[in-house]
Amino acid sequence: MFRKLLTISLLTFAFIVPAEGQTESTYKREIGVGVGLTTYLGDFNGSLTKGMQPQVSAIYKRVFTPYSALKFDLGFTQIKGRSGNSTSYYPDYSTQEYIFKKSLFDLNVSYEYNFWPYGTGNDYRGAIRFTPYITIGLGTTLATGEGSTAFTVNMPIGFGVKYKIAKRTNLAVEWTFHPSLSDKLDGLEAPYNIKSSGMFKNTDVYATLRATLTYSFSANCPTCNKDF
Repeated sequence: MFRKLLTISLLTFAFIVPAEGQTESTYKREIGVGVGLTTYLGDFNGSLTKGMQPQVSAIYKRVFTPYSALKFDLGFTQIKGRSGNSTSYYPDYSTQEYIFKKSLFDLNVSYEYNFWPYGTGNDYRGAIRFTPYITIGLGTTLATGEGSTAFTVNMPIGFGVKYKIAKRTNLAVEWTFHPSLSDKLDGLEAPYNIKSSGMFKNTDVYATLRATLTYSFSANCPTCNKDF
């Protein structure tokens, strides 16, 4: 009789108490902002640290698993430079320096892959608050100003680390490289009259180092109907 009561009690307890690793909700979406620095790399600059400009961005993520997410990213920055700062010699600008300053807008869709399962540890068994990750995607870039405009495709490729500050708050630091299909982001195409040949060859590039802060929402839990 005692064994039967013990078995019934254990089964009842198993149904009432949530399984380990499922005590908190997982969230399907994140929204947030990013701030950082962007560097133009092209005909008039070959240094990752020269001419850095402030960058701001708005971020939306669709989280699929503790390992993966799809990120939508809208950013704004400026790129600027001058032929006099370049180590290359341009005959057309030997007497009159070429100076440019462009406003740059980009919209990117990227896939994020976490090396370790990301979470608080209570929402997914084995999840941890810190993980490195890689990202790759496809986007569009608009560079405009000073009488010229360039619209092109870019391919963001990068890596970063993220840390879950709180149950719904995520902090990340990310470096992303953006090779483009255009040689006119700086307003000038082929100063040596050597046209681009092949994808991303002899074209302009920009790189961004930034910190992002996002908020998780839309609980992926049938018992959490009050979460939006």
